[in-house]
Amino acid sequence: MKRLVEALFGLVALTGLPYLLYLGVYYLRRPSGTPADAQPREPSVSIVLPTYNEAAIVESKLEELVGLDYPMEKVEIVVVDSSDDGTADLVETFFAGRPAPDLTLVRKEEREGLATALNEAYAAAANEIVVKTDCDSRIAADAVRTAAANLADPDVAAVTGRNAEVIGDSEVERGYRDLQTMIQVLESHLDSTLIFHGPFSAFERDAIVSIDEDSLADDTELALKIRRNGGRVVFDPEIHYKEAAHSEFGKRREQKDRRAMGLLRLLWRQRDALGRHGAYGRVVLPFNWWFMVVSPWLVAGSLALATVGSLAVAGPFGLAVPAGILGFTALGSRDALGPIQPLYSLFDTQISLLRASVSLLRARAEDDDEAHDGTWSPDRELREVLQ
Repeated sequence: MKRLVEALFGLVALTGLPYLLYLGVYYLRRPSGTPADAQPREPSVSIVLPTYNEAAIVESKLEELVGLDYPMEKVEIVVVDSSDDGTADLVETFFAGRPAPDLTLVRKEEREGLATALNEAYAAAANEIVVKTDCDSRIAADAVRTAAANLADPDVAAVTGRNAEVIGDSEVERGYRDLQTMIQVLESHLDSTLIFHGPFSAFERDAIVSIDEDSLADDTELALKIRRNGGRVVFDPEIHYKEAAHSEFGKRREQKDRRAMGLLRLLWRQRDALGRHGAYGRVVLPFNWWFMVVSPWLVAGSLALATVGSLAVAGPFGLAVPAGILGFTALGSRDALGPIQPLYSLFDTQISLLRASVSLLRARAEDDDEAHDGTWSPDRELREVLQ
């Protein structure tokens, strides 16, 4: 029994140490504000919008884009579409007779995955800065202008922003995004951040390279490759967007598991970047490897040891420990934990990463890569909250 207790405390200490070190670095650096030493400018911008069966919301998204606080004569909208619901026709009709912005519409006869669509859209983009956004998101009016200010720094080649409001009222998602913001602000001040966000990411056009056709983390993959090529990729909390998130636990779990799977697979494929590229490879990537790859298994091991230990000591009364874990999960999934809800948000993310790890290991064992081919399907619930 003593060994079980020692092992449990060891696992808990091992799991928490990197996070304590992170908090120490955060306290010493006290990062704040825009990470780039930027000057305002108005370069030409291509806004890339991938669409698939977005007829219900594409017009409202386009209204948002043409209403941005940016000179529309310097803007090009690049829509790459493989829909069968008339989305492309709605896009053409929307821009008919408008002097600005310019429209580049890439019609796809067949769906070939989001990454393939994005590669074609990036190749078609003609302007100095390329912004990628999603139909099921909303970006602040000054987002492009703030991104351009970041990219005025010659060392910065890409920038992403903050989910300032979760559409759909998911406290779990909001709590995790707040924690993620802290991490990404520090990463950007140390060197570069890892995770880029689909609702809003901006890149220097000359820095863009192709992404893998089966990518499930296309924005982060592009940013990682840009950093490998020498450009800084940063997170600016002053760039705001809104993204729809499921309120139903099961659907939210599926959404988060898919994102986790994409990030884990990307980290593995780009594992040779560890230890290279300055503080990015020596600090940022190791921390993310710990958070995404190692920590979820340690958390699972700690919970298993706590359950076994409690049963060994207290017999049937030891079931209080797994019951407490289940109660914590049940209440957290319903946004009912009050001031400790952010702790559940972190726990929920670790569970998603663990599930994604298991799924990837199973697919690898079965040699089944086709299950994760990079295609996506529009979600009716998420689109309804945007209408």
